[in-house]
Amino acid sequence: MRRLLALRAGGKLTAGHVRVAADALGVSERTVWRWLAAAESDEAAAASPGARPQGTGFTITPEVRGLLALWKGNVRAVHRELVLRAARQSPPGGAPSLTTLHRAIRRDLTPGERAGLAGGERAARKHDVFLARPRGWRNHVWETDHMQASVLVDVEGTARRPWITWFTDCATNAITGVAVTPVHPSRESVLAALRSAVLREDPYGPFGGLPEKVRVDRGKDFLSRTVTAAFDLLDVTVEDLPAYTPHLKGTVEGLNRAVEGMFLAALPGYARQPRPGKRASRPKDEVLLSFEDFTARLLAWTLWWNTEHRPAPLRGKTPLEAWQDDLTPLRDVPATDLWTFTLEDAGTRTLTTRGVRFRKRDYVGPWMTGQAGIQVRVRFMPHHDHRIEIYHATTGRYLGPADLADQATEEQISAVRRTRAARARRLKKDLQAAQRERYAAAIQAGAPQRLGALTTAQAGAELSQATDTDLSDLALPDLIPPAGWRTPASLAALTVPAQPVPLVSGSDGASASDRRDGRAARPTTCEDGDA
Repeated sequence: MRRLLALRAGGKLTAGHVRVAADALGVSERTVWRWLAAAESDEAAAASPGARPQGTGFTITPEVRGLLALWKGNVRAVHRELVLRAARQSPPGGAPSLTTLHRAIRRDLTPGERAGLAGGERAARKHDVFLARPRGWRNHVWETDHMQASVLVDVEGTARRPWITWFTDCATNAITGVAVTPVHPSRESVLAALRSAVLREDPYGPFGGLPEKVRVDRGKDFLSRTVTAAFDLLDVTVEDLPAYTPHLKGTVEGLNRAVEGMFLAALPGYARQPRPGKRASRPKDEVLLSFEDFTARLLAWTLWWNTEHRPAPLRGKTPLEAWQDDLTPLRDVPATDLWTFTLEDAGTRTLTTRGVRFRKRDYVGPWMTGQAGIQVRVRFMPHHDHRIEIYHATTGRYLGPADLADQATEEQISAVRRTRAARARRLKKDLQAAQRERYAAAIQAGAPQRLGALTTAQAGAELSQATDTDLSDLALPDLIPPAGWRTPASLAALTVPAQPVPLVSGSDGASASDRRDGRAARPTTCEDGDA
């Protein structure tokens, strides 16, 4: 800047000099001319061109932060609000220009703060710096999660998006266990995936064994009584992460993202496939995978991930190679014990001649012959109500399975399900019709005008139908006691106290309504009883 001042003082300053200086400083030529004019009268401006004195200029205040959050980061809307507020002041004040407001926001707010005011905490988290956990050793920490696959699958004639539950080892990125359910998962899905993750025998191995710790989110399935009890029996620590913190279990979240682009996107029925036209509808002639075929393909992809894929954190190794290179001892559990630990305990029962009574149904097994009268303990897999497992109540010895007696056939169960679905659709339609309300369109401010007229006959019929369902209107009048009826002492505390009834003077204080015929009670004399 001083060189430009010297050239201007000697009369040798040209527009080319100003253009070169503007390009070097990243400002406009007009800004350089303004700085030169200020530097001729102020030595401080010549030393620091463009610098503002301390305490001057517009800065971001808590009021502006609140407006940015209110308008979701819309700077132009915030500027309009500031102009309106300045105009309402007495006397009217000044508001910053839109350019000044933009410049102050870029200067005083970090990219994370700007993103957070516009999109919330999740958007601000994208600008944070996170530390990486040490990888540890195999079976040191596992992570587990549910994921809804973005693929439509044919489940008994209905297109559904199945759910995947899996466990992954944080040290080797290996998928140790996986379970697939056609509908929303439950604690049964977690237990099934846990069994496949712990067992190392065919077809589950070689990954497995008991981990030292399992990280879960606050899902009710992972924190259910049955799942937590299984982890306690297996001596596995459960780390319950705070809600809405997927970055704290990055291994399994990264797996959820990887399976989307590496496997699901190539399957027929992919729900997020870009489609032509304005409406992203699925082609009517598209053939969906069956649930069995989808599960088989997912298991094959899981095998490929464990044995052939080379994740970047493993530095050129596959999860299988990283697992085999780690010599950490493994803790194994026999399959029979693992099956017992992952069943829900239903308490003790008495084995009778009809079998074992569980949830108002009888369960029988061929091993029960000659065993009637002993005390047994019932364990069961959640939602698998066709079979239960029986153990001796005293010794804990496994006795055998018990199947549901008089179980309906598959045709009967299918018919019942169809009937239930039709009833549910009919009820939903009736409820929607009953709750549908229409109002007149308004072009001026006023109270809402409800539409829908009824005839007198229609209103009477609907009211009579509602009256028929009221039990108090169906009660017989002659069965209701009169107002003066004396309530027994055992029921007096359970009834609402009635209005007090005047008493007739007498030695025993009996009221006039003591007798059911309505006549007053006769005073007691010495002749009526023993003197």
